[in-house]
Amino acid sequence: IRRLDESVVNRIAAGEVIQRPVSAVKELIENSLDAGSTSINVVVKDGGLKLIQVSDDGHGIRYEDLPILCERHTTSKLSTYEDLQTIKSMGFRGEALASMTYVGHVTVTTITKGQLHGYRVSYKDGVMEQEPRPCAAVKGTQIMIENLFYNLSARRKTLQNSNDDYSKIVDLISRFAVHHINVSFSCRKHGMNRADVHTVSRLDAIRSVYGISVARDLMEISASDDDPSRSVFKMEGFISNANHVAKKTTMVLFINDRLVECTALKRTIEIAYAATLPKASKPFIYMSIILPPEHVDVNVHPTKREVSLLNQENLVESI
Repeated sequence: IRRLDESVVNRIAAGEVIQRPVSAVKELIENSLDAGSTSINVVVKDGGLKLIQVSDDGHGIRYEDLPILCERHTTSKLSTYEDLQTIKSMGFRGEALASMTYVGHVTVTTITKGQLHGYRVSYKDGVMEQEPRPCAAVKGTQIMIENLFYNLSARRKTLQNSNDDYSKIVDLISRFAVHHINVSFSCRKHGMNRADVHTVSRLDAIRSVYGISVARDLMEISASDDDPSRSVFKMEGFISNANHVAKKTTMVLFINDRLVECTALKRTIEIAYAATLPKASKPFIYMSIILPPEHVDVNVHPTKREVSLLNQENLVESI
């Protein structure tokens, strides 16, 4: 048995966290949201393989934090293991940026409040390539990833053959846009002037992202429970009525402002709908569920896609 080289270890981990371009976009958007941004703009080239650029107007990254910004397990969001029990931020492991530097070329431009100029610095394999260079910058941070998976030829080839990565990215940003209505999102292909996502209020967001016909057939719903012996939660959202016809279920689910999937909930809702909808038709569901942070385990999936909930059965049943 031999000890794996550090760079191999990091590259293996990076391949788990950044599975495809859309996973990189998700991690970057979550960082922007954590930074208190009100505007997040995404530009993508070649489905994200050539370029992913995420710009926000958040509070920026401090100059003294730049050297360790892209090291593995460096984070501003928790310090002790106990913090994980009540985590409220989207990111927490300090893996996202590090992973991107192991599978792509990352350049960060950032400026913090009260500074006269920003800094630009590029990273490779978790390390700064040179000292940060002063540059002109607007409020916030811009992160650019070029040549994603340049060193994972098999992954790159499989992705080059799939043209659906841009649509996956648009779908992801649409979901964020529907939920975070106080943040303006835009997403466009590199070289195009027209954005493919652009949003305002929640129903408007659903309308502009999923179409007029979907928005027209929605009804507002809410549910809650505050009995600790059963479950504690608040849920609000929009679900489609019996006029809505679709071949597959669209479920946009946020738990404590985190975009996740919950198979049990989705399945139960589909069963409830099956009784009222014609055979082949499937519902549209947008749901935001808020529950005590200590009732959610966010640390069950490398890409943070699924979470596990305390008293899940009761919660799903109430909804």
